[in-house]
Amino acid sequence: MKSISDLKVQIFADGADISRMLELYRRPYIKGFTTNPTLMRKAGVKDYERFARAVLDHITDRPISFEVFADDEPQMERQAHKIAGWARNVYVKIPVTNTRGEPMDRLIRRLSADGIQVNATALLALDQVRQVSRALKGGAPSYISVFAGRVADTGRDPVPLMKSALDLLPATTQLVWASPRELLNVIQADEIGCHVITLTSDVMKKIDLIGKDLCEFSLETVRMFHDDAARSGYKLELTREERPVGSLT
Repeated sequence: MKSISDLKVQIFADGADISRMLELYRRPYIKGFTTNPTLMRKAGVKDYERFARAVLDHITDRPISFEVFADDEPQMERQAHKIAGWARNVYVKIPVTNTRGEPMDRLIRRLSADGIQVNATALLALDQVRQVSRALKGGAPSYISVFAGRVADTGRDPVPLMKSALDLLPATTQLVWASPRELLNVIQADEIGCHVITLTSDVMKKIDLIGKDLCEFSLETVRMFHDDAARSGYKLELTREERPVGSLT
């Protein structure tokens, strides 16, 4: 069984709690960071640029993605240029479509050709990967984030899709296994040669379990059940008929 140090897949922390991000920044196995408007709202971020610049004051040497939030192409483009100007390690997240389902591959092509590091996001279908890959070909370093966890939410195995996606990427693009649901996804991503996997705090809490001895884990589980029962003060009063033979009480 692999340990964290054996993994080839890069682990990116996904979140918008700045104190947690800076804590994770001190861990050498965290190779980058991603955010999105939903995570920022959940973390209570009120000022987008102020938050981003505060993060970038500390995280200067690892890639970090910030997402546009406009819904029309011209505004997306303006936001992308502004966000990209905040720091050299910034990648700009561009959704694969806008809310009307209009593909953003033309915008992605222009931005990438202009030297902006794009993280094309919210892809779930292989046709989307194919289309975005064509748009990124010959451009700046980039990521394609396939939401494998959401694929799994529909009852589909994301592994075949992710394997096929790897074959479509241009040379300057890396594949991101996004929205994982469990720690097993880290191992799956590593085994197929996926470049990056993003982990939210709930999955990140389990990271030290990679490679853990199962018998030891079993014993810890038994002790947890026993301790929780004791702390709760649970009791079962036995009737005379239920008492062991020979018991005086």
